[in-house]
Parts: sequence; C-alpha cells; structure tokens
Amino acid sequence: MTRTTPPRRLQPVALAALALLAGLAQAQSNLPTVQVVGATPVPGTNVPKDQIPANVQTADDKDLRRRQSLNLPDFMGSSLPSVNVNEIQGNPYQMDVNYRGFSASPLLGTPQGLSVFMDGVRVNEPFGDVVNWDLIPRAALASLTLMPGSNPVFGLNTLGGALSLQTKSGDTHPGTEIELQAGSFKRLSLELSHGRKLGESGHLFVAASGFDEDGWRDFSPSEVRQLFVKGGQHRDGWSWDLSLTHAENSLIGNGLLPESLLAVDRTQVYTRPDRTDNRLSMLTFNGSLDLSASHTLSATAYLRRTRSSTLNGDLNDDYDPPAVEETGVENRTRSRQSAAGLALQSEQRLGSHQLTVGLSYDRARTRFKQSEAEGMLDATRGVVPEESPEIDALISGRSQTTSLYVHDLIALQPTLQLTLAGRYNRTHVTTIDRGRAELGLDTTLDADARYTKFNPAAGLTWQVSPSLTAYGGFSQGNRAPSPIELGCSDPDNACVLPNALQSDPPLEQVVSRTLEAGLRGTLPLGWAWNASAFRTVNRDDLLFISNGRAAGYFTNFGRTRREGLELGLEQRQGTLTWAANYGWLRATFQSSACVVAEPNSTAETSPACPGEGEIEVRPGDQLPGLPRHSLKLSLDWQATPAWGLGAQLRAWSSQYVRGNENNRHQPDGEEFFGSGKVGGFAVVDVSARWKLAESVELFGRVSNLFDRKYASAGALGENAFDTNGTLLAPDDWRDEQFVGPGAPRAAWVGVRFRF
Repeated sequence: MTRTTPPRRLQPVALAALALLAGLAQAQSNLPTVQVVGATPVPGTNVPKDQIPANVQTADDKDLRRRQSLNLPDFMGSSLPSVNVNEIQGNPYQMDVNYRGFSASPLLGTPQGLSVFMDGVRVNEPFGDVVNWDLIPRAALASLTLMPGSNPVFGLNTLGGALSLQTKSGDTHPGTEIELQAGSFKRLSLELSHGRKLGESGHLFVAASGFDEDGWRDFSPSEVRQLFVKGGQHRDGWSWDLSLTHAENSLIGNGLLPESLLAVDRTQVYTRPDRTDNRLSMLTFNGSLDLSASHTLSATAYLRRTRSSTLNGDLNDDYDPPAVEETGVENRTRSRQSAAGLALQSEQRLGSHQLTVGLSYDRARTRFKQSEAEGMLDATRGVVPEESPEIDALISGRSQTTSLYVHDLIALQPTLQLTLAGRYNRTHVTTIDRGRAELGLDTTLDADARYTKFNPAAGLTWQVSPSLTAYGGFSQGNRAPSPIELGCSDPDNACVLPNALQSDPPLEQVVSRTLEAGLRGTLPLGWAWNASAFRTVNRDDLLFISNGRAAGYFTNFGRTRREGLELGLEQRQGTLTWAANYGWLRATFQSSACVVAEPNSTAETSPACPGEGEIEVRPGDQLPGLPRHSLKLSLDWQATPAWGLGAQLRAWSSQYVRGNENNRHQPDGEEFFGSGKVGGFAVVDVSARWKLAESVELFGRVSNLFDRKYASAGALGENAFDTNGTLLAPDDWRDEQFVGPGAPRAAWVGVRFRF
C-alpha cells in the first residue's frame, strides 16, 4: 500500500522549528514593510497583505525580469512555492500549472481548479475553463498575486486558488524599453514597450512582442505575437483606463512519448502534427469614482473574442487490415468564442469596517466544429489525409453567470482583523446540437443546465507582535461544468479531446471547502519566514478519465482531498538575497469508484469493478500528476553595481501517472510496461546580468544546467510502434507508459535598452 501519512519524525521537528521561529520573531521589534494586495477581482479594493488570512504570494515585473522568465508558467514553476508545472505538450506556452494540487491548463481534459484574472477580467476560456498562457502578454505585466484557497469573491473555478494579474500603465512605468534575446532551439524574441504621461492627468502604455523557435523536439516550431495598448486618465477623484490585448499565435505541442521510444531518442514525437492556433482580441475598461474620502465606486467591463483551431494527427484506433487499412486519422477542431461582462463594486469605510459589495454579469457564446479525415502515416509518423474531412460534431454553447458578492474587513482590535466574505453565483449553461439539426448527424448534444450556489468565507489575522502574525480561515468555492464537459461525459462514448463530443449524462457542479492556518513573521538581519497548513475537500470533483487511447470522458467523482504544509525562509541583506521554500502535498481520492483505465495491469481484476477496462479507485489513493514533496532554492547576488548573478533549484518527488489512479499498476515485462510513476528530479537554472551603461544591459540564462533527463508528467497508454518507430500489427500493440520529457540544457543571451 502507498503510504498516505507523513513520516512521524517530521511532525515534532516541524513543530519545534515553528516554536523556535515564533519565539525569535516575538523578540524582534522592527515593523515589516506594508504591502497591499487586491482583495477582489475588480481593481480598487486593496488591503494590507499582512491582514489576509492566507499565505498570499506576490511578484512584480522586476521579479520576472530578474529571473529572465519566458512567460508566467516558467516564472511560477521556478519561483512560487507549492507551484509545479507539467510539460505534457513539450511547448513552453502549453504547460499545466499546478498549485496546491489544482490546475490551470491550456489542455482540455485537465481538471481545472484555478481562476485567472487580468485587470479584473476572468481569462479562463468559457468552453472548458482552460487558460491559454500564450494569450497573456508578459511584457505588459506589472504584478501578480496568487491567492490560495476556495476564495468565493473570485467567483467560479476558484477551487484551489486565484491568480490576479495587473498590467502596466504609462504613469507607473514610463520610458521606452527594447529587449532582444536569442539562443538554443533557434529561439528569437523581441519585446518593445513604451510608457508616458499625457499632459497633467493622462497616461499611455504600449507593449509588443514576437517569439519564434524551432523547439527542442522534432517538428515543433512555434510563434507568438502579442500586442497590448492601454490609455487612461487620473483626475479629481476619478480615473479610468481602456486597454486592448491582441494575440496571434501558432503553437506545436507534440505531447507524451512512450518510454521505449524515449530511450532511443528523446527528441522524437509519437504522431504528428499537433498544432494549436489561437487568436485573441480583448477590450477592457476599468474606472473608479471617489464619492467621498471613504467611499469609492468601481467598474470593470470587457469584450473578449477568441478564435482557436487545432490540427492533430493521430493513430487510427480502427486500423485493422484488410478491413481498415488507413493507419492515421487527422482530427481538426475550430472554436469561436465571444464573451462580455460587467462588474460594479462599492467600497466604503464605515468605522472599523472596510466593506465591499459587488455585482457582476458574464455571458459567453461558443461555436464548435469537429471533423476528421482518415489517411496514412508517413515515415515521420505524420498523418497524410486521403479523404475529405467529415464533420463529427457541430454545436453552439451559451453560458451566463450572475453573481453578487460582499467582502468585509473588520478591525476588531488594532491587532486583530476579521474577514467575512460571500458570493452568490447563478449559472445557466446551454448546448444546441446544430450538427443533428443542420447536417443530420447521429448526435444528441442538446443540454440545458442551471446551477446556483452561495459560497461563504471567514478568516482571522492576529498581529501577535510587530514581527509575528497568525492567521486562519475557512472558504468555499464552486465550479459549474462547461459546455465541453457536459458534452463529453458518457463512459460508453469516449471523446478524443479536444476533438469530439458525445451524448452525455448530467454533471453536478464542483464544490470545494478549504481550511487554512499559519504563521508569518520577520527576524533580525533581514530574515522573513512563513509556515502554513491547509486542507481542501472537493465534492463532485470533475475529472477526465482516459481510456488509454487518447480518448476519455468527464465524470463527477465523489470526494477528493488536498492537504499540505508550506514552509518558507528568506533573507535580504546587502547585495545578497536567498530563499528556501518546501511544500508537502497529499492529494487523494476520498471515495470509491470504478473508472476506465485499460492499460492498467489491474484492469478487470477487482470484483467491485468488473466492467471492460475498469479499475477500482479507493479512498486514500493518490491523485495522478501531483508530486508529494517540492523544494525551491533561489539565490540572487548583486556582486557589483554593474554585475548580478542568480541561481534557482527546483526539485520534486515522484508522482503517479494518469491511468494509474488506483496506484496499483505493476509492469510484468510481457503485457504491461512502465512503473505507473515518473521519478523525482531536480533542475538548476543560472542567470547573469551586466549593466554596460545606464541604458544598456546584457543578460544571459542557462536552464537545466546539468542537463538532467527527467519527465514531469505521464500516462498509461497503448503503444503501436516498435523501438524503430515502425507501426506494428494491431495484435502486437502493447500497454506502455507514456511520459512528457523535460527540456534539455539550453542557453539564451540578450540585450536590453532603456530610454
């Protein structure tokens, strides 16, 4: 049995360490720097970070620059505690970001549990709550705040946390900056930004970026084009800004690779192509009006339009000569999504209360088409279609959500604050099967579902001393199923995500409840520390269950639980800054169920789950894709006013792969291959910067310095090729472990000009 409790010897050591840190902190009398963070999605309601009853993490554009991060997943995975990334697609813009066991991913089929906001606008896509990281312009980001827990104020999909992003303005980030970078994998990127004030009260900021690379795996070029423009005005108690975000990107992500092929050549791909094209245009308006010194009205409105298409070359599961001789199938999807929303918010100070009340309305429409064309695999395992595409699904989806929320920060005493919050969500999701009505397809995809929920939250923060704060709280959040999940929830009709929909039984909304408690404080000589414990329980969790053949279905799964411990220590003294963060996570199923996992060696061996390809999942089995232990170390040294050096180490323990949800898969070397786990690993990155002149800076980065060969994710599947990449007869296909190989050592250099 897999051990599901932490080592006993760890508990007294941790308690003793916490007691020692608390005692030392009470002896220190220096006041920490007051930092404020946004307490609601709508910009405007800011509270001191030290008064938030949770382990909030923040960063700004200087942190992203110092780490020389390519994008948000890159930065979060290397820098933020309790965050790990899975390189499932092998593309730097298509990573799964996992935080405390919850995910924000661009891939349909990944259980989504984090909400992401940019300037108050939720950017989880309506069709599947996915997050397309390539549509977030890094050059325009001013700050980020990662709020843990099921914070109801941030609305739907805030099961494990919310990521709030704020963009730059011309008055806060004036000047012109040009950054050029080049290096491994033929990567070439260019960023341009310019900010300025307009007259006495206006401001303008513009950022544009381009990124091209061939990728480190075969046949994996990508290009990213981003544009951000913001203008506005601050004057006499009122302010407003209007921004445009536009992106046109083409990404190749070649996915998982069988371990037998990986051993021969880590750069090869299983089948191809695997291409995603994303287009985005978004207008965002934010405004605020001071009615008095203690009362402010704020508003956020947006229009968002995305166009996405995928082209996936896959093995033809029906290949069985001579009846079916086509070895490949080309799956295509096209989705058109338009969304609009408005949020109004009132913030008022009433004695000891900082009361915020808000109302929001969001609606979205989606048109989705899926088609397929059978063909032949060529020598590179690329699919060459031999027939015209046939439409398999054509649907329209709509979703509407109306919410009312309240957040109240109450000063019970000068050193004791109570936070009370709540949000009522009402969601209506409909799906219209246009394929059956217009094309006569044999599909039944019509759906009409309504979901309502009130989610509360409460927390306390106590400033025990100027250098020690204790906190604790409870929060509840929910997530309504999206049209893609409602349309792909029948285990008897698996979906080739993101490329198919089938008739479906109804799904329940997910409800999560989080408890968190912790301590944070400062010590002499520039030390800061934190320690927190958390537990989140999901009811009716939405999971994607794979059948091992690149297909699967969504289902509600009883209860799941994520609980853990976070410890952090940091010191800033003189020219040296270093930090250490450790996370322990136990993410487990808490209900019994039968799920389809044909490549699992225990399939059809349990009396409780005798169905075809079924395995039995029991309470205590660990969720796949989530390492139990994580460690991050960072060092930054400003050696001279001109020279700066940095290094980061990130390490994770082993994790179970998808398809091994019961943690009992065992390879036998004959019918089943692969351990059902990917091993732990550690990766070191180093960076340097050199200021040649006041306006010129050189910089460089080496990632995976020691060229570690590792895998960050995996799944059990069926491999149809031998070690030479030759297609086998269907009777010779074997159940094997597929993994997402990590990128090898790579280096980039660049130059930055500031005016």
